[in-house]
Amino acid sequence: MASSPLLRALRTHRRLVVLWVLGVLFFIAGITALWAASLKIPDLSSIEQRKIVQSLKIYDRTGQVLLYDLNKNIDRTNVPLSQISPNIQHATIAMEDPTFYQNPGVEWTSIIRAFLADVTSLGAVQGGSTLTQQVVKQTILSGDKTITRKLKEIVLALKLTRMLPKDQILELYLNQAPYGGSIYGVEEASQQFFGVPASQVTVPEAAYLTALLAAPTYYSPYGNNRAELDARKNIVLDKMYEHGYLSAEERDAAKAAEVAFLPQRTTAIQAPHFVFYVEQYLEQKYGPDVLSQGGWKVTTTLDADLQAQAESIVRAGALSNAQNFNASNAGMIALDPRNGQILVMVGSRNYFDTEIDGNYNVTLALRQPGSAFKPFAYAVAFEKGYTPDTVLFDVPTQFSTSCKTTDYTNDNGCYSPGNYDNKFRGPMTLRDAIAQSINVPSVEVLYLAGISDTLELANAMGVTTLGDPNQYGLTLVLGGGEVTLLQMASAYGAFAQNGMHYPATAVLKIEDQDGNTIEDNSNPVGTQVMPTFVAEEINDILSDPVARAPLGENELVSFPGYDVAVKTGTTNNYRDAWTIGYTPNLVVGIWAGNNDNTPMVKKVSGFIVGPMWHQFMQYALAKEPAAAFSRSDENPTLGLKPVLRGIWQGGATSIVDSRTGQLATAATPPQFLQEDAVCDVHSILYWLDKSNPDGPAPGAGSTDPQFPYWESAARAWAAQNGCTQGTQVVIGPATPAMLAAESGQSGTSTLPH
Repeated sequence: MASSPLLRALRTHRRLVVLWVLGVLFFIAGITALWAASLKIPDLSSIEQRKIVQSLKIYDRTGQVLLYDLNKNIDRTNVPLSQISPNIQHATIAMEDPTFYQNPGVEWTSIIRAFLADVTSLGAVQGGSTLTQQVVKQTILSGDKTITRKLKEIVLALKLTRMLPKDQILELYLNQAPYGGSIYGVEEASQQFFGVPASQVTVPEAAYLTALLAAPTYYSPYGNNRAELDARKNIVLDKMYEHGYLSAEERDAAKAAEVAFLPQRTTAIQAPHFVFYVEQYLEQKYGPDVLSQGGWKVTTTLDADLQAQAESIVRAGALSNAQNFNASNAGMIALDPRNGQILVMVGSRNYFDTEIDGNYNVTLALRQPGSAFKPFAYAVAFEKGYTPDTVLFDVPTQFSTSCKTTDYTNDNGCYSPGNYDNKFRGPMTLRDAIAQSINVPSVEVLYLAGISDTLELANAMGVTTLGDPNQYGLTLVLGGGEVTLLQMASAYGAFAQNGMHYPATAVLKIEDQDGNTIEDNSNPVGTQVMPTFVAEEINDILSDPVARAPLGENELVSFPGYDVAVKTGTTNNYRDAWTIGYTPNLVVGIWAGNNDNTPMVKKVSGFIVGPMWHQFMQYALAKEPAAAFSRSDENPTLGLKPVLRGIWQGGATSIVDSRTGQLATAATPPQFLQEDAVCDVHSILYWLDKSNPDGPAPGAGSTDPQFPYWESAARAWAAQNGCTQGTQVVIGPATPAMLAAESGQSGTSTLPH
């Protein structure tokens, strides 16, 4: 094949091309060398005296109320390296820069590895920094992540290594390193965390200090990730052993040692749980450098007025609950379901209350939700064709197929749940069952809906901590999994918005020191996670005062003029009490209990957290215009099987003329239309296949493994309370539409007369 003209030209002028390429490369190298030579290291004294001035500031949603200035009151005490324990030095070097004393200020293999990772990710995200580079970054350069800044960092690190002894560079690093909040330098960290000078820090304490360096907010000993901090401390000890600083015995002893952190010092901060939640978000997304050097303005979603009100209510309510219900702590979340913005985050009754570990954020803690989980299963059931009028039996029922159908115990793996009041109510509609939080029908709903599908919906709605469906049984619907209050409030927001879910967000906008926008969340994108009609049905039920009246809590959840839906939850062991309520514009969730899982007094959640929730909701609603849930005017049950329409007496009905008792016809006046049924009481699995509710009735030949258990329970109840088999009973008034649907306009009936 003939070569192209271009290839022929290149072959002809090969020497000229090579010379041009070499010339360009030499030119670039020369320019780079001149640029590198122009970079200067400040005087040693200026480095030692340098203070972090690019302070990151966190504001409320107005951008006017300053919640926290991270570096306004920097705590730092410089000490010479001779006054810093060798344990700290060894831990830091082993974990952060094992070749510190051998490398020229940079580790070329790490730089290449980081560069390749940055290229493949199309952004500067990797670290690969030596201690010397980190000193340069902390004292000379800004914290932005650009290729140019990284090149400056490398050049200056090389120069700094030639300028200063290694010990002096290590001293600079340990006096500048951020350990969280306003704590800078190892001396201040040692004093604030352990109450000792840096010279007296033990091996396990040194490992903890070094573990903090990777992400000081996330690994803070005062936050929710203490287990992760402990794990990273052990990694540091393993590195110290690997590089010869510890023997195996010393490493193991340090891992087993108990280290106590002093209580956190009070600082000038508003909404501390929320602020540290935002800090952790920034740290994880942008790296820890932005917290100390970013100089950013972070406008959050927090409503400072609502936050102050919530903190006051939670503090007073939790202190009262401690005396009356043995519930020492409480937390609250409020968010806007229209965009997922967090308006309120109260993580405890008082962040600085050491009696209850107040710095622990209970809104992010994994707790069992009790009956507050039930709406997820009901929503899946509604989407599959079950209706709010569908009837299930609240009667003693054994759900374990390895036990006898008539064994109503919970012994030896058997499972036969009861209700909060130890009563059973017989046949119930799904509307009444969820509104009154009745357990047996709810377990049946989860079975009909499916555990996997229920977990899939919950995950789509923001509940992401439940994991593998195979690890759960039917107790899931009663709150057998572990979730967070923030997740639950976010999920309920999808109900409030007719099935549209917006992920919870705490940040509205981030701007750098020059006013450039780093992040803007003012126009969030939602996801439709369920059909609108499903959310409408859940909203209608949870806002129905008649359906929930038997609970006796209506005065706590009613707000005249406002459409408010609400669901409570109490775990079986009374360790968690929940109330989550919402309008189309607001979701408010509250939890009460004890951080150490100590049981509370045996009261339903409404009486423990209801007063706090009501007080806050009343204040918050006054700031918002009233909004109503949308409701469909259609009759979704028309033409469905009797059991799906609320009829438990039997599977065959007819429309009769109430004057004569004969079959009604198109000529029968509407006011005399009446629906009758022939008594034939069975469980729902007799009338339908759970995977196809509209399909043929399986009858006594049902192969569903739960059928004999549900059927036995329903028939036992019917024998004592039901209508006589084969007799005809009046169901209630009928309509011409029902007559047409049942008779197919022919005037025929499904019942004998």
